[in-house]
Formats: sequence, C-alpha cells, structure tokens
Amino acid sequence: MNDDIATLRRDLAAAYRLAALFGWDDTLYTHFSVRLPGEEPRFLINPFGLLFEEVRASDLIVVDMHGKVVEGRADYNVAGFTIHSAVHMAREDAHCVIHTHTLAGMAVAAQDDGLLQLNQISTEFYQRVGYHPYEGVALDLEERRRIQASLGDHIALILRHHGLLSVGASVADAFYVMFYLNRACEIQLTTISSGCRYSQIQAHLSRHACEQLEGAEWQRQLIWQAWLRKLDRLDPSYKD
Repeated sequence: MNDDIATLRRDLAAAYRLAALFGWDDTLYTHFSVRLPGEEPRFLINPFGLLFEEVRASDLIVVDMHGKVVEGRADYNVAGFTIHSAVHMAREDAHCVIHTHTLAGMAVAAQDDGLLQLNQISTEFYQRVGYHPYEGVALDLEERRRIQASLGDHIALILRHHGLLSVGASVADAFYVMFYLNRACEIQLTTISSGCRYSQIQAHLSRHACEQLEGAEWQRQLIWQAWLRKLDRLDPSYKD
C-alpha cells in the first residue's frame, strides 16, 4: 500500500477512535471522510455497522463521487455520502470532512442565533462558520449543491437542527477545528443554562483574536501528534 494512503487510513481511523474517546459518537451514525490522492475523486469513509471505537485503518472503505464502493466489502450510510461528497466535490482544500451529532453541537444548531461570541475559543470561528437549513435526512443528492453554498469558504458548518461539520487540509486540521467548535458549543450551553446574565465579545475584538489564532495554526500538528500518543497508550489497534 502507498505510504501516503496508509497514513491517511491510520489518521482517519485515529479520528474515529478519538471521537469515541471524547464522547462524540452516535451509535453507528455520523461520518468522517478523507480524500485520496489521484486524478479520480475518491474518499475513505467508515463502513456502516461499526462503532467508532471499533474502527481500524483496514476497515475503511473507498467510495467514488457517484457513491460506488470501489474498495472494501462493506456498505456505507447514504446520508453520510450525500454530505461528505458535497464538500469534497466543492472544496479542493477540504481533504478531510468531519461530521458529528454531539449534544452541544445539536443544541447550538437548534438556537436561532447560532454560535455566540462568548469566549476566546469562540473567536476562532468568528465569521468562519456557515449555516445550512434543515431539509430532512440528507438522502437527496440535489441537496449537495445547497450544502456547498452554505459552507462556502468557511472552515465549519452548522447544520440546523442536525449537528456540526468541519473541514481541513488534513485529518489533523479538521479534527482540531471540530474539537474547538464543539468546545465553543459546550461553553455556550453552560453559559446560557447558568441563568446568569452574559455578554458577547465585541466584534472588533473577536476579529482581532481570530486573526491572532489563525497565526497559530501550525500548532495543530503538535496537538494531533499528542492525541496519537494518547491513543497508542490506550489501544493502538486503530492502526491495524
């Protein structure tokens, strides 16, 4: 197997295991995907039927942009294909796409005002998050172009009444974005549920902090390597 593809398989499997560790899983549902190198668009995605905590690098299947499984002996969730293929088709830079149904993410996705500027973590997403209206379960391939329009050039998407989505140039990037987007949602839920008065960060300060944090994106690889070491200590079978 090509070393680059083997690394992509390992990293994507690690993302599934980390998601389970962080409590982001939803039984068999939601998906993470990564585009494979090559002229013909293909991507890795999890086979339907495995818990996130069970996913190994060798379990991942390869699907083309028409929804055909071209490598692997398992099937996939159709709704996951609709969402992920939409992003991979539209964004050349979106090599990895992560979609979750976390409690905090779904709660914020149900709030009219979306993600609020309540904390320094929230500022990283200032004007960098799109919103996609709910259309039912994503089974209609026609929804792909509307998902693409909603995401635009943002690093993340809040799917109304559904959940969160992040994109990145690598698994490390997309996972980092999801980790802190979900953390921002957790902060928002905690703040609102406290019943106390709260204030949002002023727009010019959110913009300034966002620019500062963009300059520290090189740290994502350091964080990813630390997460991989954690997995290796707990259960390295994700590499199999």
